[in-house]
Amino acid sequence: MNAIIFGASGGIGGALCQAVIASGQYTTVFAVSRKPVTIPGAVPVVYPQFDDESLADIAQTAAAQGPLTLCLSALGTLSDASQDLSPERTLRAQSAAAFEAVFHINTVLPALIAKHMIPLMPRKERAVFAALSARVGSISDNRLGGWHAYRASKAALNMLIKNYAIEQSRRAPEFIAVGLHPGTVDTALSSPFQKGVPEGKLFSPAQSAGYLLSVLGQLTPDDTGKVFDWQGTEVPA
Repeated sequence: MNAIIFGASGGIGGALCQAVIASGQYTTVFAVSRKPVTIPGAVPVVYPQFDDESLADIAQTAAAQGPLTLCLSALGTLSDASQDLSPERTLRAQSAAAFEAVFHINTVLPALIAKHMIPLMPRKERAVFAALSARVGSISDNRLGGWHAYRASKAALNMLIKNYAIEQSRRAPEFIAVGLHPGTVDTALSSPFQKGVPEGKLFSPAQSAGYLLSVLGQLTPDDTGKVFDWQGTEVPA
């Protein structure tokens, strides 16, 4: 069994790589990132940009080692001071540039990853495609509004995950596609928004990765197409 993790240079992505390797369940673990990162036991795959061409190359590299039984997308963005990007508090703060930037990383890239990696997964064995989502992507659970681009990008990602689950169920009954809400993790993404986090609910990347792998290990094909939080509780659509 082989695994591939996208976003390995990020806090959660790197921790997921380490946890997957530590599990001892996978022969080869590919750590894919846009900048070099050293994770003992992982096969580094570095591309400055993810697009159809680079992902096709990555798929070819992975396929040479055999089928993938786990693909994790840990890509995500919420704010970026260098691009003057921050969560919108009002509809007046919306901009096309913000939507394009957030959707590209949170929705488009996971979709392209799925396009190239899911075909490498076996049809008759358990295989999992998972992408980091967020509770704020839930439409029915939205009580506060705001964060328009981020919320919408995660809601769109959740819909794609549902689509992949339906499509793959016709060819691979053991396939599982899920979104994962990691909780609030002490990374650069959440750093500006940690003030109101309750005590004990700000997780280290390693802590969150451990929770998420535990959740993944308990999933069955009946869970495909859903979103789960770090405790294994389903997040409503």
